[in-house]
Amino acid sequence: MLKFKSKKGYSITYTLVHTIHIFSVFIYGGFLFVDVLFLSKMKETLNDDEHAKAREAIMMHVREVVPYALMVAVASGLYLISQIFGKIENGTLSYFQTLLSIKAFFALWLGIRGINQKLFKINPWVFKSHFFPFSLVVIIILLSQFMFL
Repeated sequence: MLKFKSKKGYSITYTLVHTIHIFSVFIYGGFLFVDVLFLSKMKETLNDDEHAKAREAIMMHVREVVPYALMVAVASGLYLISQIFGKIENGTLSYFQTLLSIKAFFALWLGIRGINQKLFKINPWVFKSHFFPFSLVVIIILLSQFMFL
């Protein structure tokens, strides 16, 4: 594969994968944001039957896109980690490596949960709502900001 370098030293491949990663995270995290903060409130204005119909009308389209966006986010994230993790020096992780490892753990948990649901039709026994995955996405975003301090 060609390894062109940008001015900052990143390869074009890294930049492309990073861009794909960001878009796929926006799709997955954006759905969780909308579901937790807005769609869950539909129960307050719709009766049970209307709520079920409205939610299913939305979810049938969500199921076609969001799980695959999650899988792309996890796969691209694994590539990005392999490119930026760096060497472990003096037998300890740096601050950056520690936060990146925590972030990766949470992201892999989300990815395994999503793959089990989409590909193997295994529904989660615990955390059936989207509030917990939404919380993990918020934590992942915060960690990604603190990693570079």
